Amino acid sequence: MKTELTDVSETRKTLTIEIPTEVVDAEINRVARGYTKQARIPGFRPGKVPQTLVKQRFRDQILHDVMHGLIPRAVEEALQERGIEPVDTPDIKDVALEEGRPLTFTAAVETVPSFDPGDLSAITLRRAPVLITEEAVDDTLQRLREQAGKLEPVEGRPVAEGDVVVLRLDRTGPDGQVDHHDDVTVQLGAPGNPPGFDASLVGMADGESKTFTIHFPESYPAPDLAATDQSYAVTLKGIRRRVLPEPDDEFAKDVGEYESLAALRERIRADLREDAEDHARRQVRSALLKQLAQRITFELPASLVEREMDRRLEELARQLMSQRVDPRQAGIDWAQFREAQREPARDAVASALVLDEVARREQITVAGEDVDREIERFAARAGKTPAALRAQLEKEGGISRLYAGLRREKAVDLALSRANMAE
Repeated sequence: MKTELTDVSETRKTLTIEIPTEVVDAEINRVARGYTKQARIPGFRPGKVPQTLVKQRFRDQILHDVMHGLIPRAVEEALQERGIEPVDTPDIKDVALEEGRPLTFTAAVETVPSFDPGDLSAITLRRAPVLITEEAVDDTLQRLREQAGKLEPVEGRPVAEGDVVVLRLDRTGPDGQVDHHDDVTVQLGAPGNPPGFDASLVGMADGESKTFTIHFPESYPAPDLAATDQSYAVTLKGIRRRVLPEPDDEFAKDVGEYESLAALRERIRADLREDAEDHARRQVRSALLKQLAQRITFELPASLVEREMDRRLEELARQLMSQRVDPRQAGIDWAQFREAQREPARDAVASALVLDEVARREQITVAGEDVDREIERFAARAGKTPAALRAQLEKEGGISRLYAGLRREKAVDLALSRANMAE
């Protein structure tokens, strides 16, 4: 077999391969013999059809089988011979196959060149100080009070800001279709309320009816309402006011059986600190990955970047479906979203390549127990048994990706341990 390597760039190579005539003809004859055994041609008994006739009658199918038999093996042999590890399936082009002649073709491959990930101790990271203020504790306590608040009827006054109202509501769009709701509850000031809706209700008295029109801007998140005028006919059927419990020891006991308000505040403070420290760790990790990504000086393999962009798009679609939102009806320009992920995807691919090289040089390994624990953790979150999740991962080729992910996380931990940490 003859091979010729062309360096298109540091990451793109083209192999020109020629398989000798004798190998090609032997494979054609082997495949043709298989067709001879199965061929059904009038005038000939099964298995007795002349091979020359079989080659004529089934020429395209035989050549197709020969290509799929010889080309993958030839490409794998050529890559191993030259020490090239492709990051994606080689792109086969310019195939020339004919009996009595060599089989020639080109294989375009993408690969990662050898590179030095650099000195990890030269990395400097800054961890933001974790400060929990009394104001933050007060804000969290206030949210707990609002969650525990009870709605009580209001009499003798019109609707005011912050009230909860009960409405009979008809919304009529430009097409004349009416969307009717009876006894619908609306919290004035809620972020999901239509623009100008709250102001139209303030001042209404119990039992009063009113009509008004609201214009929805083009930027409104609901695509069926954006850039439209909607007419509302409402009747006020009740006014409620949310009454909050007093922030005292009894409230603390109701929230979580805390002995006192001071104990509740201490738990809030501890939770806020844990969240802040977790956020600080994520910020440091993000800064580390960004610095590692900057150590890649060659052009990234395009297939890896495209694959990461697709992964991010699929992840958003899964998140929407988990929230029972049809991705097709979410009002998202998916092509625009995907393209917006190009730069973040490049950074993610670059940092992953550096981590893989660090793991290789430092001989970082992942034990089977590490994978078992990770599968158990994912299984608990997904509501599946570890055995069922493992079977799914094995079927989808996810075990190897899980190994790679854990290996990179160990490389992250190593890099963090060697980096200079500034407070």
